[in-house]
Amino acid sequence: MESIQVIPYPILAGAIFSFGLAVGSFANVCIYRLPRKESVVVPGSHCPACHSTVRPLDNIPLISYLILGGKCRNCSIRISLIYPTIEAITAILMLAGLLKFGTSLEFLVYAVVATSLVIITAIDIEHQIIPDVITLPGIAFGLIVGICTIGYKDSLLGLFLGGGLFYLLAVLSNGGMGGGDIKYIAAVGALLGWQKVLLVIFIGAFLGSIVGLFLITIQKKSRKSTIPFGPFLAAGTLITLYYGNSLIRVYLEYFGR
Repeated sequence: MESIQVIPYPILAGAIFSFGLAVGSFANVCIYRLPRKESVVVPGSHCPACHSTVRPLDNIPLISYLILGGKCRNCSIRISLIYPTIEAITAILMLAGLLKFGTSLEFLVYAVVATSLVIITAIDIEHQIIPDVITLPGIAFGLIVGICTIGYKDSLLGLFLGGGLFYLLAVLSNGGMGGGDIKYIAAVGALLGWQKVLLVIFIGAFLGSIVGLFLITIQKKSRKSTIPFGPFLAAGTLITLYYGNSLIRVYLEYFGR
């Protein structure tokens, strides 16, 4: 019996990168439509300026943008650079996930999470919200995956610890912590467990503090200026997915004695 030939890695990497571009194209649809409470299925892709339907050949991720010179074929209005940027970032994240997790179930989970992080980050930066349509299914997804990977006790503890801490902060700060952040961190806690959700919070707060100080000192922002926390939590989640075990091990070795 002949053995199954393994797909050459360059071809696999190219396929995953292309897949990431396609997912990034869908992420763009979510980023634009979800805050407006529009369907991400219908109608099909169209120019937000002239509302003309985008032809299939003009809807190829990244490539069509370059061919069209970053303009709509029909009205020639400039297409925001954010669209190809989102596609490229998603594709790079997919490729990085392949390098980290290989062709495994972990990669499939990572692909869902990474795509969600891209969408959450873009929406929170522009609209300062994290839609329930992402976080509520995210809690269910986190519980299902978490129960299967880290056990139901750790998953539930992570959910209630993460969500509970942020809810307490929201109460103490009189609304300084948004409901979307609370649901998001609850989903992350369910997925990663109590130790890693604390790591996500720490990394997010650390990165947020650095950016906040930069904005205050360089751009003369007020201390009361609103800065969305979602992007920093997303960065913390991504870092934890890659290096969480190593960071926790280092912490326990040096500070857990």
